[in-house]
Amino acid sequence: MNYSTIRITIREQTAWITLSRPSAMNAINGEMLGELMSALTIVEQSPEILAMVLTGEGRAFCAGGDLADLLNGLEPRSDGSPDFLDRASAMFAKLRNLPKPVIGALNGIVMAGGLELALCCDVLFAADAVRIGDAHANFGVLPGGGGAAILPRRVGLNMAKYLLFSGKALPASEFIASGFIKEVVPAERLTESVVEFVKVVIAKSPIALRRMKLLANAAMDQAVDQALRHEQLVLRQHLRSHDMSEGLAAFREKRTPEFKGY
Repeated sequence: MNYSTIRITIREQTAWITLSRPSAMNAINGEMLGELMSALTIVEQSPEILAMVLTGEGRAFCAGGDLADLLNGLEPRSDGSPDFLDRASAMFAKLRNLPKPVIGALNGIVMAGGLELALCCDVLFAADAVRIGDAHANFGVLPGGGGAAILPRRVGLNMAKYLLFSGKALPASEFIASGFIKEVVPAERLTESVVEFVKVVIAKSPIALRRMKLLANAAMDQAVDQALRHEQLVLRQHLRSHDMSEGLAAFREKRTPEFKGY
């Protein structure tokens, strides 16, 4: 597909989606929302794609929403079509719930809507110069893609409030202790580090990874006993999968499993 605000490349069963509005610090506008939805649909529906990496071009991963586009997109619509917020919410939900591992390669500034994009990723790697913040308070704006609803679950309540209230950006290294950022590496090693991790991930059973992600995401909103029941139910389903049988057989036979994804 030919896109104007993003690039998508497929290599080694992994889709690399690069935000590509470097002159605007990869700010999210209406066109980017549509192109991301299209690209995410391709990733979701392509059986040969086992994982996805999200990164940015230039000196920013994403500096947030394009405020001019956001304001124009909030004008009342007589035809009842979704406005900018509706479209953004749908895109964030699709990314957050993509049934494949999503790895974020944070290459530069991560602010506001960019932080909310990062919150949708399953595992995050960051270049050592990356700075991360919420920034909505700087413009009297509220988050709408998880900046207040999901951020406390990922970095802790007090850190989330600090980011929300201050509008400041902190070095990526300050997010390692909370587990939000898995690894901070020199910028020249970011792609290499992500590729190494992705190779480990795509060697696993696709159906097992999909179900693990479903369970882990759901557990964030469930009581422990409910989450455990959910886990047991999904495990019952998984017992009948080819990949579980193949994995156990490979273990017994001391060989590498050949997963099929079902």
